[in-house]
Amino acid sequence: MSEPLLSETIRGLTKEIERLPGHTLFGRVSAIQGMLVEIGGILGQLSVGDRCRVIARDQRRVPCEVVGFAEGKTLLMPFEPLDGIGLGARVEVADADPVLYPADGWLGRVVNAFGDPVDGGPPLPAGERAYAIRGRPPPAHTRQRVGGKLDLGVRVINTFLTCCKGQRMGIFAGSGVGKSTVLSMMTRHTTADVIVLGLVGERGREAREFIEDDLGEEGMRRAVVVVATSDETPLMRRQAAYTTLAVAEYFRDQGKEVLCLMDSVTRFAMAQREISLSAGEPPASKGYTPTVFAELPRLLERAGPGRIGQGSITGLFTVLVEGDDHNEPVSDAVRGILDGHIVLDRAIAERGRYPAVNVLRSVSRTMPDCNSEPENQLVDRARRLMATFEDMSELIRLGAYRSGSNAEVDQAIHYQPGLDDFLSQRKDDATSLADGYRRLAGLLDLDDPNLDDPTAPPTGAADG
Repeated sequence: MSEPLLSETIRGLTKEIERLPGHTLFGRVSAIQGMLVEIGGILGQLSVGDRCRVIARDQRRVPCEVVGFAEGKTLLMPFEPLDGIGLGARVEVADADPVLYPADGWLGRVVNAFGDPVDGGPPLPAGERAYAIRGRPPPAHTRQRVGGKLDLGVRVINTFLTCCKGQRMGIFAGSGVGKSTVLSMMTRHTTADVIVLGLVGERGREAREFIEDDLGEEGMRRAVVVVATSDETPLMRRQAAYTTLAVAEYFRDQGKEVLCLMDSVTRFAMAQREISLSAGEPPASKGYTPTVFAELPRLLERAGPGRIGQGSITGLFTVLVEGDDHNEPVSDAVRGILDGHIVLDRAIAERGRYPAVNVLRSVSRTMPDCNSEPENQLVDRARRLMATFEDMSELIRLGAYRSGSNAEVDQAIHYQPGLDDFLSQRKDDATSLADGYRRLAGLLDLDDPNLDDPTAPPTGAADG
């Protein structure tokens, strides 16, 4: 190990030792029911969200979180399997306020929900400032306004669903329609300073594939990846989402433009549902408990613009739509919180067009204010052509429409192949904001729209 790396490691260990508590409280396991552990002997010393460690038969310490109280007992849920734990097992009270100490040295690393490295690399350096895992967003009146456009490199999103710095967007789709592919394109092509990627409840085999094939060596240099696979406990999956935002907040406070990608919010909601139901909370809608709908805004509001002098967190969150029902409870709740939604359509994917974005069903709430007037006119014309073709598509496919009957429909038919090609994009094909507008203008046989600087702040927005 090199001398600078050794010194950094020693400093990190020294800080960890300094943070150790001066004394430890103990309790005992009094009951175990499913994923729930009841303990006694520490009444009045714990609150919801505190951490404990249950000591197993082989002296393994299983971290747990306090999720509730009932009949004088404290209810815990474990972060790890409960193998080897029985009645009377000793329980240690851990730090009351779980925090992380992110640092610039986390870039290029893969961590778990606790912020521990899982990529086989050296220990992570510890930063000077503690960031609460379940932190709060800045007060609304102290935040900057949404900034200028952020180039995501995905042509259809850059042009028709423009995303600005500090905006929060949802990517809504059923399983197998291409959510992960869209995220991988963003990680390759975005102009953001830092990428924080949260893989929440992801398949184990896909995590490494995403890191090596989609991010690649170049992308990892400016990225931190937080992983909790589907076989891990609900607490680990939920905490992975919180950890992703805590790491993003660190880089935001350094003045960086952070692109925070999370796949997926639905698995976060499912993890919270498992936790709540185990603790005895009654379901409210399709098995989801009220706590799920309370936790969603607390998580998603942490993305967004920072205070004056700070950077911003632009959030792209995928939502796994159950049964392709875009009005199911989680989708409906998330859509109401975010600043726009990108809908991936299975019918489009089945035709072989990727990314399978349904432009007519998708909305960016920073548009049209973030665009110049020529850009808005260009996008509006393209949308009208697509809407006209969509309305007449059945008649056109059946051969029931006669050419020349309607000039607007004739135009839509003429431009449809070109627009369909414009909306298609390979994973390794990057298109900048300006190039996207120029290409669309050429496709529609329009002169150069005399586009403004695509990175300029939207109308009335602070540029930070």
